[in-house]
Amino acid sequence: MELLVIRHGVAEEREDFAATGKDDSLRPLTKEGRWKMERNARALRHALPSLNVIATSPYTRAAQTAKIVAAAYDDVGVERLDALTPEGRPQAFLAWLRGRESDDRVAAVGHEPHLGSLVYWLLTGEAVEGRIAMKKGGACLLELDPKSRAGKATLIWSLTPSILRRLDD
Repeated sequence: MELLVIRHGVAEEREDFAATGKDDSLRPLTKEGRWKMERNARALRHALPSLNVIATSPYTRAAQTAKIVAAAYDDVGVERLDALTPEGRPQAFLAWLRGRESDDRVAAVGHEPHLGSLVYWLLTGEAVEGRIAMKKGGACLLELDPKSRAGKATLIWSLTPSILRRLDD
């Protein structure tokens, strides 16, 4: 199985959005964040030609990012998973992954530092926060063993948002 891990695009500033009184889970992408993510999604399609499904945090900025990526992949299906919220448990995400086919290509859209910790855990089996940092709109591709176990993933590539946008030029 291949797992494409994507951090959500550039969202409104946390402090500015907090002034609206709305919950942070509702904070959306900015106009520029959507535009940049559209370019990143096209580049991801060149780097990884197909996806079977996209799992996303239900938070607005992640769901918007997932929708943009889904459009670049001919409207592949999107599933919302609480396991991809900042408070999500990596074991819950891994349990969801185990329900997929072993030859699936799956994307996961979420937040930092949760995603970096998830990637590190999948690679090493160690639950340590902050060892891998992902920039907004960045992505990495992991190959998972057929049983999808923590500590058994292999990093195939990791691309920053600026490199992804150069791939779209």
